[in-house]
Amino acid sequence: MPEPDGVITLATGALHVWKIDLDVPADAHERLGSVLADSEREHARRFHLARDSTRFVVAHAAVRLILARYLPETPAASLVFSTGSLGKPDLAGPAAGQFQFNLSHSGAVGLCAVARAPVGVDVERLRDDLAFGDIAASHFSPFENAALRALPPAQRVAAFFAGWTRKEAYIKARGDGLTLALTSFDVALAPDQPAALVATRPDPDEARRWSMSSLEVGAGYAAAVAVAGECRCLTRWRWSMLPARVGG
Repeated sequence: MPEPDGVITLATGALHVWKIDLDVPADAHERLGSVLADSEREHARRFHLARDSTRFVVAHAAVRLILARYLPETPAASLVFSTGSLGKPDLAGPAAGQFQFNLSHSGAVGLCAVARAPVGVDVERLRDDLAFGDIAASHFSPFENAALRALPPAQRVAAFFAGWTRKEAYIKARGDGLTLALTSFDVALAPDQPAALVATRPDPDEARRWSMSSLEVGAGYAAAVAVAGECRCLTRWRWSMLPARVGG
């Protein structure tokens, strides 16, 4: 749904997911870039393709503008971020510890998840030219590979990406980076099953400490979000680039 007006309140147990359309009018790129830090602008300049650079700027500027909606005393351009030892970004400075967030973008779609608990989100553009069977054999658990092979061939691409986004969302929420083996936990991936963390190893109780949901973000994409604890309310918004908010 369209984003709300005014300051946004984030209750305990609430999960907010924002969809960001990364392809914006040409005149929007410079305005959005004005809210980025110098390091972010430098990162954008390193892309070989102008389209990739523009999408990076839009995604990271949108995150700043979204997070500023929860922090009325902090302009988007003034937000400070830190990076954990395994690469997960977090709020730093005066806003540190107020809530957690996560960003993912693929193709023309970006997602930003916001919660008061560890949260991870992932979006992937579907590709039928990918050797997904080989990737699954190396990175999916035996349970997941068996579920994938049991599906009709026409359903396997969508199921693979559903599983991949769910696994990535969980790993990103934990902040473990590549230190957590992808085969050490199972997610549901069959089309008739809701997103879920089915099993975790070596601690079987870990699976019950997380909530997971699939996200519909448009044809040709798969997406999922994971958050620690019980998700009492999942709210989805669509971010819009209102001129009055850029630079605010």
